[in-house]
Amino acid sequence: MVIFAGSIKNMNQLIFATANRHKLEEVQAMLPVSFQIISLSDIGFTDDIPETEDTIEGNALLKARYICERYGLPCFADDTGLEAEALNGAPGVYSARYAGVEGSPELRAEANMIKLLRELSGKSNRKARFRTVVAYIDAENRKHFFEGVVNGSIIEEAIGSEGFGYDPVFMPDGYNVTFAQMPFSEKNRISHRAKAFRKFAEAF
Repeated sequence: MVIFAGSIKNMNQLIFATANRHKLEEVQAMLPVSFQIISLSDIGFTDDIPETEDTIEGNALLKARYICERYGLPCFADDTGLEAEALNGAPGVYSARYAGVEGSPELRAEANMIKLLRELSGKSNRKARFRTVVAYIDAENRKHFFEGVVNGSIIEEAIGSEGFGYDPVFMPDGYNVTFAQMPFSEKNRISHRAKAFRKFAEAF
């Protein structure tokens, strides 16, 4: 994968291929107000977008292309994986469905965290990283990728009520609190998603 480092022609109306309201709120806070972000709910799209690729980059591109081809507008999507060193990078691309549980995002997140902590039980190596890749398809159907990474560790039990997903068990390097204990503004400043979307915004 080539990480895009150039600039993008101005296009201020973009579809964000997500139905995750937490993610939408985070990204809206990260991008300049001049960006007109259109969510899937804004365009009346309620179907599930298949995530069948075996890489984070592939899933992000698949989601962006799926919407772009149907609506004819520039579209961006992101995919994020939590990669635990002691688990050879798992759950990685399968982070969102690690435990195989269906239901609400909150129910799935709880099941995923329980499985992760179980898999790491007794392991001294708790190093992990969050990695986000943003895939953008522009008006000329060109593909661009932007990556953000934050290193940290998995603590032994969930702490905090902010954020979503694995945030309550992930403590970024240099901090003694989890993502779920951080104020929204602080997490948005240092997170993997923030780093990826900062590159995305700077390219315009």
